[in-house]
Parts: sequence; C-alpha cells; structure tokens
Amino acid sequence: MNILIIAPSWLGDALIAQPLLALLRQAEPAARIEVLASPWTAPLFSRMAEVDALLDHPFGHGRFDLAGRYRLGRALARRPGLCLPGIPLRGPASADFFDRAYVLPNSWKSALMPFFAGIPKRIGYHGEARFCLLTDRRRLDPQRHPRLVERYAALAFPAGHPLPAELPRTHLASSGEVQRAARLALGLPLDVAPYIFCPGAEYGPAKRWPAAHFTTLARLLASPGHPVWLLGSNKDAALGEEIAAATGGQALNLCGRTTVTQAIDLIAGAQAVISNDSGLMHVAAALDRPLVALYGSSSPGYTPPLSPRAKILYRHLPCSPCFERDCPLGHFDCLNGLAPETIAAAVAGAIATSDNGS
Repeated sequence: MNILIIAPSWLGDALIAQPLLALLRQAEPAARIEVLASPWTAPLFSRMAEVDALLDHPFGHGRFDLAGRYRLGRALARRPGLCLPGIPLRGPASADFFDRAYVLPNSWKSALMPFFAGIPKRIGYHGEARFCLLTDRRRLDPQRHPRLVERYAALAFPAGHPLPAELPRTHLASSGEVQRAARLALGLPLDVAPYIFCPGAEYGPAKRWPAAHFTTLARLLASPGHPVWLLGSNKDAALGEEIAAATGGQALNLCGRTTVTQAIDLIAGAQAVISNDSGLMHVAAALDRPLVALYGSSSPGYTPPLSPRAKILYRHLPCSPCFERDCPLGHFDCLNGLAPETIAAAVAGAIATSDNGS
C-alpha cells in the first residue's frame, strides 16, 4: 500500500494532520506514506516518524499554474520511470504507483495532482466543488467534528465511522545533538534554558498579543539562566526588534534569523514557550514543552494545542471568536485584556505541572 498525503500549507495545520498519519500507520503498518509538502512545512514532516518520504510541492500559496499541476500529476503517475525530487527520509521515493491519496486542503487546485495522476482512491472533503476530483468526497459535519484534528483524523476511516476516544498526539523528533548544532550555528549559548516568545501570527493583528505586553512579560521572566528569545518569520522581524529594544536587551530578537528546522530545535530546548495562536505554538505542543497559548480572534475549540502541557488563555468575550484579521470593533480587548502578570503566573503553573511529571 502506497499512500500520498497532499499536505496543508500552514505550519499549524501540517502538525494537526499528524494524528491522521498515525491512524493510517496503525491501520496499515506496512504502508508507505509519502507527503507532498511545501518547502515551508516540509521541515515539520521530516521530523515525523510516520512519514517515509517527502516530495516537493513547488506551488506557492494561491498559485494556480494548471499546466504545472498537470505535469506534477503525470510525474506521480509515472512513478516506475520517474520519481519526484524530494527529501528522502528512509530511503528514496517508492517506484510503485500510489494506491490512495488524502487531499487535506479544501481548495479545488489541491485535488488536481492526484486526479491527473489517476490515483484510484482520492479522499477528502467536498471543499470547493471537487465533484469529479475526489472518489471519496466527504461532507463536513462541524457539530460532530468541531476541531480540525478530528476532521483530518476522520478521513482515516469510512464515512460515518466513530473516532477513537483518544486521538494520537503530535510529536516532532529533536535530539540533543541537533539542538546543540542549531545554537552553535546561531551563536547562542549552550548552557541556558530560554523562555521563547512567539509574538507573531501570520493571519493578522487580531491574533497578536500586544508588543508592550510581551515587553513587560520579558522583564518579569528574564534571568541569566533563562533568557528570553523571540522566534518568528521574516514578517515578524520588526515586531521582534520593537520588543527587544523596549526590554533594554533582556530579550534577543531571532525573528527572521532562523530556518524552520532551527526554530524547531530551539523550541525543543526551551524552559517554556509563550505564543499566540500560530504555527510555532503547535510546534511547541508537538515538542512537549511547557506552553502558554494566547487566543484572541481565533478559537481554542477549533485548533487548540494538542498537548497536556499547554495552558490556554482565552477571555471568552461576547465578540470572540470573530476570526477576523483585524479587530472589527477596534479595541482588541480579547488580547489587550490578558495582563502580563496573568501570563507570568500561567507560565509558572505550566512549568510546575511539567516538573511534577503530569
């Protein structure tokens, strides 16, 4: 059995898909699972034990390129003669045809490649009118499956089949050796356990705790043995610099300076992680670090961190979750009202829970 996963393009969604991969592995222990992933999410899948090979998804977010998708689909169909370039994890891509494809994004274009490849079983949700593109097209029941992890996991079973009482957890591998290598490459000290702040959120300002609050929290937490490091993408670099400057050097801005792989390995060595609802929040959960997750415009009922070590702070205001990029009322109370002192207490609680072995 050869299985192809068309992966989501967001970091958080990529991690939330891992329980599906684990369920497929449990059902078919000898199956070969290969993931078609973007360069942005590929480092996550490369650290998942369930993945046998990683194939390159060359189309950026929003890019259609029908001709390119057709060529990629036909390359998938010609596996015995033409294996795709990618990142082999445990040997090269299989030369056999794919038996099944799971299309996790809901877009029409994401279902084109397995359709062009002629993969006999193509499974996913109805999405953008994908009538002829999927052979097993599911209708979403948000009442039955309110969380995204449940929606992905349900695809491992026939339609209508109940989910297990407990889904597999997310997990990313990170050894002491690679953690040390990441710090050496970035010129970071080896003998500290940092508090890692993730102040960005790709979706928009309504998911970002205020920079001034992050600054105050850094002053409350930072110490010689537990410095504050700020992680994020290039888009978060200016925000990280604002926070670092306001702390007078108590926080180090690493936003935009790391690869995704290095970010994984820095988080793996953290004393605790404080994050907005973002991809790095889910990375921290998958690395089993003490985590305080801050929710504003989004809902912890839909994409919560999948870890017992995570403490979720959410104000449950009448106007939230609004799922807007910017606060439609202009006050951002859902996040402004989360005081740094409250977050510091939650961090201490998350660490204490972890120290007690819970």
